[in-house]
Order: sequence, then C-alpha cells, then structure tokens
Amino acid sequence: MPLLENGHIVEDTWQTLTEEDPSPANPAAAVIVPFARYLAEREAWAAHEGPLGLAVKAGEDVEQLTAEDLSRVSLVALDFPKFNDGRAFSSARILRERLGFTGRIRATGEVLRDQLLFMQRCGFDSYLIPRADAEEAWAAALKELSVWYQPTADGRPWITALRTGRWERQEQAAE
Repeated sequence: MPLLENGHIVEDTWQTLTEEDPSPANPAAAVIVPFARYLAEREAWAAHEGPLGLAVKAGEDVEQLTAEDLSRVSLVALDFPKFNDGRAFSSARILRERLGFTGRIRATGEVLRDQLLFMQRCGFDSYLIPRADAEEAWAAALKELSVWYQPTADGRPWITALRTGRWERQEQAAE
C-alpha cells in the first residue's frame, strides 16, 4: 500500500509490530508499537534506541500520553477502521492542539480520497492510501475547498475570522 508524505509516495521504513511480536532484534529499528502494548511496557520502550511510533486504534484515548511519552514518539498512526468512523480526526486534533505533538501523524485503514483534505486540516501529514493514483488524489483533494467554518491545526483562516477582520489582525501581530 503506498505511503504518501507531503504529496509524494515514499518508502515506508517503519516496522509495524503486533501485540504478540517480539521486540525488534535491531535496537535502532524504526518500529510502530500497538498503543495498548506501549502503555503496558512504557519503561521497556523508553530504552528503545531507534525511532518509535504508536499504532492507535479508534477509541483509544491519546490523552493517556504524557509529555515524556510524546518526546520519545516520532510517529502516531491513527486507524480509520471504516469510512464512517471519524474518531481518528478527533485524536489527531487532540495530539496537535492539546498535547502539542510535532511528530508525524499517519492515517491508516479506510483512508478515502474524500477525507484527505479534512485529515490534513486535523494534523495528519502521512497517509497509507490503497490507490494507485495516491499522489494525484491527494493533490486534487487539497484544492477542493478554500474557505473554512472552523479553526484547526493547519493554521488556515476560517470564515468568522475573515469576516470580522480577526485574521488580518492576527497576521499583522505575527509580523
């Protein structure tokens, strides 16, 4: 399945573990660990030398992660188990906006073209997309809408801020 980052297909260098898989023989390997397993084995994973990722299922509470956990984690893979289950959108926003996570957030599972723009708005920056035309689908999805009704982690202006001039005042203050 193609991995899309920054609009381009890239090689997936991460090894995804299951609950039963042994820890990797190579301590420097980039591994994605099931969230529940990570929580149960926090101290053991603190000693892992390589990049560490977490595989979070829909419904698992990312707010269980501490600032120390997030300083160790390079990637969080959020699962979309079916097209109408949007809990991963909320988890991405919590990670970015409440917890200040700056690492990669990957969408896995039922990643549909129609949802790519909204995933990006919520903080996702990599996607496992089951499509041969993943790059084209991503580029087209990002061009579909230009005005928003709510603020999100991507920093784009939303309609109320534009209407009231609040966005322009924020832009001027930032300069």
